[in-house]
Amino acid sequence: MDFSAYVAERRPRLVRTAVLLGCPSADAEDVVQSALLKCYRSWRRVVRANHPDAYVHRVLVTTLYDARKRRWNGELPTDDLPEAPGADPQWAEGLAVRRALVAMSPEHREVLVLRYFADLTERDTALALGVAPGTVKSRTSRALAALAPLVAVEGTP
Repeated sequence: MDFSAYVAERRPRLVRTAVLLGCPSADAEDVVQSALLKCYRSWRRVVRANHPDAYVHRVLVTTLYDARKRRWNGELPTDDLPEAPGADPQWAEGLAVRRALVAMSPEHREVLVLRYFADLTERDTALALGVAPGTVKSRTSRALAALAPLVAVEGTP
């Protein structure tokens, strides 16, 4: 696949993956751009990889780690508050999932985002995280168990 076509098709999903991995929305575009630049420099190697998407996600995860080490992610005080969100139920569900992901350990958050949002296989997730497939299975199991009470909908048993 051509690099430009790959970026056009997958960039929005990579940005969303970065956000779900805990990257602030304002920085996600920069992190993805940096990761794609690294991939561009070795695009032949990426294309020759058995699982190019896993390769790109691995670069994204390591780029995000590096960005966290370099940047201060503190909040800055402001006098102006953002507008209140609308009453869209999908927005509320998405917010509940994001809050639950933020409350989880990085290992659990990474495995859930890569497996269920990025839709990587267990093997590709293992490659992206640099761990064994069995580790992905056990982390996924523990992460799902930890996630369930965090996103429980009111009124359900």
